[in-house]
Amino acid sequence: MKRTTLSLIACAAALAAVTGFAAVATPDGSGADTAAPAARLPVERTSLLCPAPSTSDLAETRYTSFTPVTKGADEKGEAALTTAARGDAAGDAKDDEKAAKPPVEPKEPGTPATGTTSGSDTPALIGTAEGARAPGWTVQQTTEVAAGTGRGLQGVNCTAPDTEFWFPGASTAAGRTDYVHLTNPDDSAAVVDIELYGKDGALESTVGEGVTVPPHGTESLLLSTLADVKETDVTVHVGVRSGRVGAAVQALDDKTGGDWLTAAADPAGDLVLPGIPKDATAVRLVLFTPGGTDADLKVRLASPSGLITPAGHETVHVKAGMTTGVDLGEVTRGEAGSLVLTPTDGAVPVVAAVRVVRGKGGEQESAFIPATDPVGARATAADNRAKGTTLALTAPGEGAEVKVTASAGTEGGTAATKTYTLKAGTTQNVEAPVPAGLKGSYALTVETVSGGPVHASRTLTVADDDVASFTVQTLPDDRGTVSVPNAEEDLSVLQK
Repeated sequence: MKRTTLSLIACAAALAAVTGFAAVATPDGSGADTAAPAARLPVERTSLLCPAPSTSDLAETRYTSFTPVTKGADEKGEAALTTAARGDAAGDAKDDEKAAKPPVEPKEPGTPATGTTSGSDTPALIGTAEGARAPGWTVQQTTEVAAGTGRGLQGVNCTAPDTEFWFPGASTAAGRTDYVHLTNPDDSAAVVDIELYGKDGALESTVGEGVTVPPHGTESLLLSTLADVKETDVTVHVGVRSGRVGAAVQALDDKTGGDWLTAAADPAGDLVLPGIPKDATAVRLVLFTPGGTDADLKVRLASPSGLITPAGHETVHVKAGMTTGVDLGEVTRGEAGSLVLTPTDGAVPVVAAVRVVRGKGGEQESAFIPATDPVGARATAADNRAKGTTLALTAPGEGAEVKVTASAGTEGGTAATKTYTLKAGTTQNVEAPVPAGLKGSYALTVETVSGGPVHASRTLTVADDDVASFTVQTLPDDRGTVSVPNAEEDLSVLQK
C-alpha cells in the first residue's frame, strides 16, 4: 500500500477520534463549498484553577462545584480538585496531591456540591473534569474574613488556564496590599512576565520578568515589590512565555475591605461592565489601552429605563500605554446599572474594570467588576444563597430574552426556571428563581434564548453586625460546547 494512502487512512481515523465519525469528502468540481455547517458539541475536558484564598487566620472559605446538564454530553465522567504546592515545594506536588483530601467532591450534573476550609494555609487548587462533568463546570470560591486588611467577603470563580491576562484596577498605593496569584496545572514549568502600567506608562521592574511557576505549583507576588512607585491605579499584564497558568489579583484595602480582581475581557473597542450595585457609594473606572494609539470612549449607564449619560462624565480619554482612572461617584443613584463604553470615533482596543464601594465611613466594603464577554449560549454562577443574591442582566444593544435556571440545593430542593425579557439598552436586577424547598446553596444558570448579546453578573451579599459584605462575579459564556466541522462521508478519496 502506498505511503499516501496510509496517511489518508490515518487522517480519517484521527477525525473519527475527534468527532466520533469519520467524515471526509471531496469538492464537487464546480468550486462550490458543499460542506455542511459546523455543529456544536459538548467539550470533553475542562480545567479550572482556584487561587489560595487568604493569608488570614480568620478566613473561612467555602467551595461550591456545579456542572449544568448539557444535552449530548457523555453519560459518564469524573471531576476532581487537587492541591497545588507553593513555591519550592511544587516539585513534590504530584505526590502531595495523591494524599490531599479535596475540600469539595463534585457531584453529577445538575447537583451542586459544597465544602469548607478555614485558616491561612488553604492551598491553591487544580481541577479537572471529563465527560459528562466537563461542559460548563464551575467552581466558586467564597471567603469571609472577619477582621484585618481585606476584611469582608472575597469571591472568585475558579478560572481556566490561559497565556495572557489583563487586570486594570490593581494598585500599589499606601493602604493597598495587592497580590497577583499564578497557578500552573501542567507537568512542566511555566515562565511568566508580569508588567505594571501606571498613569505615566510602564513601571520599571525586573523582578516580574521570567517568573517561573513550577509544575502543579502556585506563586503569589506582592505588586508593591515589583515596582517602587506608589500608584493609585495600576494595570497588570500577565504574559506567559511558555506553558499556561491561571491568574487572578487579590486586592486588599486597609479601610474598604477587599476582593478578587479577575481578568478583564480581551482588549476591544466596545466594553460592558455589568451589575454595579444600586446602592454603590463610590465607583472608580480604570482603563488601559495596550496599543500605540490613544482611545476616546463615550461613557453611558444602562439603567432600568435605558441608556443615560452620567453628568460630567460624558467621555473619557485614555492615553496609549497609560492607565487612566475616573471617579464616577454614586453613578447608579439607587437604580440597577451597568457601564457601556463605546468609541467616539475610530475603535481602539481597551481593557477596563470598576472598583465599587458600598457603605460609608468605617462600614465600607469593596468589590471589582471587570469588562466581560456576553453570556452567549450559557453561563453559571455557583454558591447562591436564599437571601443576598442579586442577578443583574444587561442588553446593551438589542432587546433579548433570557432563561434563568436555579439548580437544586446542595442539601436539597427542586430546580426552578424563569424567563425574562430585556429591553434594548437596559439593565435589570431580576428576582432570580429559588429552588423549592431549598436547603444549602444553589447555582444559577443563565441562557440567552433570543435577541442580542446579554451581559450578566451576580452580587452575593452577607450581612454582619457592622458591614454588608459583598462580592461580584461576572458571567461570561462557559464555553461548554465547541464548534466541530461537519462533512459528508466519502471514503473514495482514499483511492485517489
